[in-house]
Amino acid sequence: MDGILPLWKDRGMTSHDCVSKLRKILHTKKIGHSGTLDPDVDGVLPICIGKGTKVVEFLVDSGKEYEGEITLGYATTTEDASGEVVQQDPINEPFSVEEIDDAMKKFVGEIIQVPPLYSAVKVNGKRLYEYARSGQPVERPQRKVQIESFTRTSRPVHQEKRQTQSWRFKVVCGKGVYVRTLAVDLGKELGVSAHMSDLTRVKSAGFTKEQAVTLEEVQTAAEKGQASEILLPIEYGVQAFQRVDISEQLWQKVRNGARLPYSAFGLVDMPKEAVAIFYQNQVVSLYEANKNEKNGLKPLKVLKN
Repeated sequence: MDGILPLWKDRGMTSHDCVSKLRKILHTKKIGHSGTLDPDVDGVLPICIGKGTKVVEFLVDSGKEYEGEITLGYATTTEDASGEVVQQDPINEPFSVEEIDDAMKKFVGEIIQVPPLYSAVKVNGKRLYEYARSGQPVERPQRKVQIESFTRTSRPVHQEKRQTQSWRFKVVCGKGVYVRTLAVDLGKELGVSAHMSDLTRVKSAGFTKEQAVTLEEVQTAAEKGQASEILLPIEYGVQAFQRVDISEQLWQKVRNGARLPYSAFGLVDMPKEAVAIFYQNQVVSLYEANKNEKNGLKPLKVLKN
């Protein structure tokens, strides 16, 4: 069984929980996920099965879209609603729509983020959340991430009794972005503590929430012997790459991982990024520029041989 499954992950489950359950349902061990979702976040989690696991790294690189809620007034250990309150800045005078929108605009484009202490980012071979749980100090690495858009989707609501202010938002971003950190940094820009109070991933690796299926639906399909019918072909995992169709003669070389000039593929210029090689309407390999050979391409990943 090979393919890609756009799974809808429910809240309360880890991404690993989903993989574990799918291995039992589909009776196969070769399963991996693209882009981890925190337990408190629901949404689209692309799952790669069988030979589909060969394209999981390319799904991770693709863009994501989230919808959620930001709350000003207090910060938590985990930067979301599940953590313990560590700082409070009561919102007695709510921020205007203009102030909020102007602050959000400052986070569009390439920005620098410091990953949350409660995250799976590794430092010296140890995950940050392990440092957090043991109380060990650790310097978190800065990294550049890309925010395509960050917009408010509801009017801000000021809760006088709770002394907070909240609003809904949508963000479209690249890989490696921590949306909860985005909420915290936005609060800092406004001069108050903040956290991400709600989050759903509505799009990942080109898959939308409308395409996603639940674990219950996968279970039902498996019981009917129709599990393979809900899987999308591996070709979905390489949609971002330029497609090149080849002849049977060239296929005999590609299947063996031959290094070839870009002209052999009918390309008029050296491609700046990897290209997806198709034979008989099936993706068989990914080729990239060979830095050690002028005008040459080499296999990046052999998918079928």
